[in-house]
Amino acid sequence: MSDRTGLRPRKRFGQHFLTDRHYVDRILAAVDPRPGQHLVEIGPGRGALTCDLLRAAGRLDAVELDRDLVPLLEQACAGLGELHVFQTDALRFDFCALAGEGERLRLVGNLPYNISTPLLFHLTTQRHCIADCHFMLQKEVVQRITAPPGTPHYGRLGVMLAWAWQATRLFDVPPGAFTPPPRVDSAVVRLVPHARPPVAVRDEAALARVVAAAFAQRRKTLRNSLKGLLDEAAIRAAGINPGQRPERLTLEEFARLADQVAARGT
Repeated sequence: MSDRTGLRPRKRFGQHFLTDRHYVDRILAAVDPRPGQHLVEIGPGRGALTCDLLRAAGRLDAVELDRDLVPLLEQACAGLGELHVFQTDALRFDFCALAGEGERLRLVGNLPYNISTPLLFHLTTQRHCIADCHFMLQKEVVQRITAPPGTPHYGRLGVMLAWAWQATRLFDVPPGAFTPPPRVDSAVVRLVPHARPPVAVRDEAALARVVAAAFAQRRKTLRNSLKGLLDEAAIRAAGINPGQRPERLTLEEFARLADQVAARGT
């Protein structure tokens, strides 16, 4: 799980391998894997979590981009259970194809910082086959996921994930827990898909468009950032002041704006 593999982390893959056993155990305790559960690990790296997850659940699917790590993972976990490693890009992977009929996946991963946001959006489109996720991410990304309205980290990522998931920040992980140490702190977050979104919208795509446009230039007021989607009258019809800035709006208010977009077919 440490440097005995002889493989150096690859900068182009954004690799920072977790090597501190204290934090490995804390993540395992948070996940609490059980026999028969269908676990999927994203970016297992050198296997700091992999063998323990496999031993606890009896089977594990892993998605790893670095082909040189695949045989090392298979060798390290030999005899512990049924391990399948998919050497592919998680951003293009169909996770739901792994789930059997009526089965929901439990995802675990130390997500590379350079793909964490697009990967979270990718997984959001597949949340119907996911039971929960336990991810280690850059601390700032976790802050953005869990930030409430009116705070500096509140933005597009937090709004869209709040509509799809219940997010809980669990604990922070310092740079020294990794090899090589990243230049930023990390944090572990739990994501559980909502059985039903906390607010109703006519069209999920309209919500995504409104939120993306609103935060594209977050210092602009809604009357300026939503030009081309809604005029001032439509923003007022949603019960919102066009002079507001997007970081002040709640999820429910974004949903009302999205419904105005959907009603107008813009």
